[in-house]
Amino acid sequence: MKEIKLLRRCDRNRKRSKRRAINCPIHGCYLDSVSQKYKLFASEAGQLRQKGIGRQNALILIASQTAVLLEDEWLEAFWCDECQRTEWYHVKTINKSSSQNTGSTSYSISVAPPQLWKQATGVDETRGNPSVSEFTRRNSKMLGYKNL
Repeated sequence: MKEIKLLRRCDRNRKRSKRRAINCPIHGCYLDSVSQKYKLFASEAGQLRQKGIGRQNALILIASQTAVLLEDEWLEAFWCDECQRTEWYHVKTINKSSSQNTGSTSYSISVAPPQLWKQATGVDETRGNPSVSEFTRRNSKMLGYKNL
């Protein structure tokens, strides 16, 4: 006997995308994103060589462009319910199948090393300007009648 699966209308017509399956490497629970994606760029041939691009092609790319976008890599902050903290991760996409329309994408995450932040765009220097004193930095963040 054939089994007939009945779908509710909301299940049939769902156009919204599913949640990304990014899980905590320690606990295996779902991670909630708490930041935007910071795309990564390569500005040296050695960085492209580490990604699997040949020496000659890496040199040509760097010579023709000042920076090359690393397509399926970015930095993003996630919140883990089990750890009860936010952690920055280096996220890479891994396509399981050759056809892109199946939507079978998985992600590889690792804790973002400090040197990787130099390759990200739109990131403010975490330490700030070294020529500015700590007193000035702290007071610039305070809201008051003089700062409006």
